Amino acid sequence: MSGHTAERITLVRLPSGVPIQTRVHTYGDGDGPTLYVQAAQHGREINGTATLRRLHERLDPTDVSGTLVAVPVADPLTFDQVAYTTTEPIDSVNPNMNRVWPGDESGTLHERMAARLWSLAGEADAIVDLHTASRDSLTHVVFREDDADSRDLAEAFGTDLLLAELADEEADEEWHARDFGGKLRVAASEEGIPSITPELAHNKEIVESAVETGVSGVMNVLRELGMLPDSPQGGTPPLYRNHLGRVTAEDSGLFRVEPGVEIGQEVEAGEHVGTLYDPTSYEVLQRVETDRAGLLYTVTRESTVNAGDSLVRVALPLDG
Repeated sequence: MSGHTAERITLVRLPSGVPIQTRVHTYGDGDGPTLYVQAAQHGREINGTATLRRLHERLDPTDVSGTLVAVPVADPLTFDQVAYTTTEPIDSVNPNMNRVWPGDESGTLHERMAARLWSLAGEADAIVDLHTASRDSLTHVVFREDDADSRDLAEAFGTDLLLAELADEEADEEWHARDFGGKLRVAASEEGIPSITPELAHNKEIVESAVETGVSGVMNVLRELGMLPDSPQGGTPPLYRNHLGRVTAEDSGLFRVEPGVEIGQEVEAGEHVGTLYDPTSYEVLQRVETDRAGLLYTVTRESTVNAGDSLVRVALPLDG
């Protein structure tokens, strides 16, 4: 295919000397901006990988003004295990690759893998880090709230919802406690590279609607950057703040969602959205209520939950 190359690169080596490799696809004429897109940083989040395959089928590389760099499997270690993070024997210090950017060439496996990919991403003019949330979540794009260029990319990508996220000194304790400063999106913004994280919804299974959203989104970002002709297609999604708060299970048990409760609805603080109960004694363990007013964008439908599991998430309205 004219205007397209594919190269296998080594990310890291295991103790036995076996190389952990992935493939990097490059498209375009090199005369313009560079967009870096990766998927499957968390291995069970495969719709981003399916998105890049379909984009490969539809995209005419000779139409691309600039360079599109695409990595369909950013973390082969989690991908092969259909996992969110690696097991302890592989990287006990940094099991989550999306907490160590921009990486460390002399660090743990994930730090070294991130550093190798950062040698590509860090040279880009913009970054799209494709993820997938659960099947019980609105498709959304997360971007840094004080980054106007990242917001432009998020609006261009086009999903059900835009979530602005505060970072660094502006962020709350949970953001720091969960090491979000090591996310690719955050590391990129610190270097002045506009970056977004689309959450396409649905883990572990290829879902056509999620893939189509991903393809149209990446194409829209290419248009926004002037790398493809025409303007981004679609309207501007509603804007909310990702406050990171969530209502969690106070104990382990079965969670029943109240009939009529659906993602995408506006809620008030204290609304009853479900009940957590003991499956053997039938005792009600928790009356689950929303913690604040806003948009209900995630509700778990996996009824068997453990203490501390997220049950619902509410995004805060954000003007402007």
